[in-house]
Amino acid sequence: MSRTRIESLLASFPKLIPPNSQHTTIETPEVRYVYQPLEDLYIVLITNKASNILQDIDTLHLFARVVSDMCRSADQREIAKNSFELLGAFDEIVSLGYREQVNLVQVRSVLEMESHEEKIQEIISRNKEAEAKEELKRKAKQLEMQRREQQKRAASGGNTGGGSYLGGGMTGYSPVPQRFDSPSAAPARTASPAPSSVRAPAFKGSGMKLGSKKTKQAELLDALGGAPLLSEDMSVPTTPAVAHTPEPVAVKDTRGSLPSVTAESVHIVTRETITLSLSREGGLESLELKGDMNLQVSDPSLARVKVALLPAPSDFGPELQFKQHPNVAKFAANKDRVIALKDTARGFPVNQSLAVLKWRYAGKDESYVPLSINCWPTPSNDGTCDVNIEYELEHENITLHDLVISIPLPSGDYPSVASHSGEWQLNPSSHAIDWSIPLVNADERSGSLEFSISGDDVGAFFPVKVAFVGLGNIVGVRVASVSRVDSGEEVTFSEDATLAVDNYLVV
Repeated sequence: MSRTRIESLLASFPKLIPPNSQHTTIETPEVRYVYQPLEDLYIVLITNKASNILQDIDTLHLFARVVSDMCRSADQREIAKNSFELLGAFDEIVSLGYREQVNLVQVRSVLEMESHEEKIQEIISRNKEAEAKEELKRKAKQLEMQRREQQKRAASGGNTGGGSYLGGGMTGYSPVPQRFDSPSAAPARTASPAPSSVRAPAFKGSGMKLGSKKTKQAELLDALGGAPLLSEDMSVPTTPAVAHTPEPVAVKDTRGSLPSVTAESVHIVTRETITLSLSREGGLESLELKGDMNLQVSDPSLARVKVALLPAPSDFGPELQFKQHPNVAKFAANKDRVIALKDTARGFPVNQSLAVLKWRYAGKDESYVPLSINCWPTPSNDGTCDVNIEYELEHENITLHDLVISIPLPSGDYPSVASHSGEWQLNPSSHAIDWSIPLVNADERSGSLEFSISGDDVGAFFPVKVAFVGLGNIVGVRVASVSRVDSGEEVTFSEDATLAVDNYLVV
């Protein structure tokens, strides 16, 4: 059928629908329309008049179930958004005009397109890449050590005026016997120690070991965990090194995928860090919470302002300690929390970040726990252990980004994951499974991971380590408004409130 023919059939369909009719089929001299209302839209199946009407109705119902399963609602915008996936699903139901013997579950599995062979090929290619990088790193280190050794020998020969590694001095006399080393041979080492700048290569993970009893499958799974580190120092010095210069250390990005904040003339930065230890049996072992608020004013005309905070949450008791800058007025009891200078005639410093408020809590109040973790290993009778781990957000005013939950694994064994939300991968350096969830908020506040592995020691799966960066803070120290001290006029401000993890464990 040509495209114009299909478009003409679809264009004539709305005109053929009889009003107040209980039937869902329309027949014309040439084709038969089988349709079903789907909220404000219709899903239509066009067949010839000789087709099996019962099979057509069953196919139409399967189309409708696929649309309801893949789209949150049956409006035009949602269907257009998922049009590519819907076309793929429709192609699995009807092929070349004929109905395939599939159901909704089979369509789902086909659309997932998971291939065991493809995963194995990816593991093999990553393993080859890791081996190539290891070989490159080893050769680079060998070349660097060889050149530094030659430079050291040349320097020692120039100072004494005697022979060097390559031959005698100007008189042709050499205090040590001449010798010949083939170009392919490794350079001979002297009795003197190697320079301090030459360091043993650092390998991440298990790497290549002599006499290792790991199977090929274990090596492939280790390679899946992550790429090896590059060589520490690939550069070759042009002159002999007199003293070792420390290498620059890369600054770690602590924000992760948190959205950036455009600073206004009045910018408030709130940082909070948490150190927490949860018990595997349930309950809180220890918790320490620290936070600070910094105020920065870039416009001199806005130096005399006051910052009003949101009301304090009723969940937290008096053990939460606040400490204010000496020039900032204290919070009045049973009144709104306002940050302002004691001397109202003065203004905040301009273009300078000032820590105006700090807070701290240390104790065992579970209302401060932002994320609860439940790890439940269950040994089976066949020598394996089923592990179920789940998380749940406890504070709706916090949004967590880059959540990573790391579960240790028994030595030499690898998991078989049955179900999971988010993504997971093996970490060969710590022999753990890293479960990653990019975003946790009030709408998507929980998730679970289930896997099985050989062994029956439930203690091998602890401690579970948790890392994330959060938007907001636990104690609810947020800015309600900023206004001028003299006129009370509200001022546009920007706020950057973040939560970071110092140490988060389930022991």
